[in-house]
Amino acid sequence: MPSVMDRVVAVTSRVLQVDPGEIKPQHAFATDLGAESVQSVELVAMFEEEFGIEMDEDEALSVETVGDAAEYIAKVCRQQGVAC
Repeated sequence: MPSVMDRVVAVTSRVLQVDPGEIKPQHAFATDLGAESVQSVELVAMFEEEFGIEMDEDEALSVETVGDAAEYIAKVCRQQGVAC
């Protein structure tokens, strides 16, 4: 089963149309990967769908890097009792 980070990279790659090999944990969604605000909202929705969780939109949108997103999603999965 792919790791949380692998799944975050895959979703990010699909939404932002960036080669997954180019996406690193330290990359910021906006400054490094070019995510615009509408794409950030789409990322949150796609992460929720991918992991079967519900995230607080303001909290989720405040996450800046790919690595932080993976950590945040793992935390939400634990809080909601979802295996990820």
